[in-house]
Amino acid sequence: MTATRPGSDPSWRAPLLHVDMDAFYASVATRDRPDLADVPVIVGGGSRGVVLSANYLARQYGVRSALPMTRARRLCPDAVVIAPDFETFAAVSSSVMENFRRTTPLVEVVSLDEAFLDVRGSTRRLGSPGDIAALLRATIHDEQGITCSVGVAASVSVAKLASRRAKPDGVVVVPPERVTSFLHPLDVGELWGVGDKTREMLHRLGLVTVGDVAHTPLRTLQRAVGHHLGGQLHDLAWGTDRRTLTPRSGPFEPDRSMGADETFARDTDDREVIVRELLRLSHRVTGRMRTAGVAGRTVTIRVRFADFTTITRSRTLPEATDVTVEVYRAATRLYDALGLQRARLRLVGVRVEGLVPRGSVHRQLVLGEPEHGWSEADRAVDRATRRFGKAAVRPASLM
Repeated sequence: MTATRPGSDPSWRAPLLHVDMDAFYASVATRDRPDLADVPVIVGGGSRGVVLSANYLARQYGVRSALPMTRARRLCPDAVVIAPDFETFAAVSSSVMENFRRTTPLVEVVSLDEAFLDVRGSTRRLGSPGDIAALLRATIHDEQGITCSVGVAASVSVAKLASRRAKPDGVVVVPPERVTSFLHPLDVGELWGVGDKTREMLHRLGLVTVGDVAHTPLRTLQRAVGHHLGGQLHDLAWGTDRRTLTPRSGPFEPDRSMGADETFARDTDDREVIVRELLRLSHRVTGRMRTAGVAGRTVTIRVRFADFTTITRSRTLPEATDVTVEVYRAATRLYDALGLQRARLRLVGVRVEGLVPRGSVHRQLVLGEPEHGWSEADRAVDRATRRFGKAAVRPASLM
């Protein structure tokens, strides 16, 4: 990817990204089902349940999330209904969020399928915010087989609205000088956080568009709708709302597991290349674990074949660990146990689950084991990389 120069790309002045997966649950449920590519699909429970998600073909019939399944079936009787697989949804979401955090540490997760990213600290490495949006979309599509839409702006609410305008599978950039022309023609109901009742109230007051709200004197607006709401609407209407993010994980992810994936530049069946990547990923994951002060017992690998078929395998260790070599050994054994022979791989991933505070782990020394070993070596490497950068010290096979 060729990075754009400051000034030649308007996104340089818009460092906040809102990334939203397109029809996330439906996309994940159907990504390995090419027979459903041109079929309306609904993800949801039984006849008394509700719609969790619908693909864009089903949405053309009026099917929306939270709609009762009975009504959804009446609106779109030819739709294929798929039961939700929450374990897969969470795994895909965690991998997507991992991609975000590889891009920038400033990630504010909103839900399973969307997050805000502040990329101003990543532009020297990855290019303009617009370049980064394109890179994320390509990476997520390549690794997960699903699409996302990205809004790029200088404030949270404008980035959110821009990603909505980008759907499906697009990017919309709204630099500061275009905020008013983007916002003011919109209906007030488009503003982030304005629900049906607030929209109806504003319409009764004659405030139909965002521009109407923007050009109403602040004190007049506050007298009409209340001090707090009036101030909030004024800021939203001018795109001057929050411009900083609070790094935050989603309730589904966290701190129970950490992992990383890597897509090979070319599909490979070379064991040496694959296990070297497993070492790189183990090194990355355990480094994050030590920074967070956690250790875990279950090591999981994920492999994706050239045809996008994906499998996972796990092994639970006798004791929780944050040691790179121990995680790498477990990952390598899991890979070898698959007996893949010459099967070509597109992606590999390593994840450590069942995380607990490192201080709660009491390691039992094995007879004859030295008092100081790989754990101390890892911490020495961590100190060196914090001081001199990530390239200062690394396993010899990764040089």
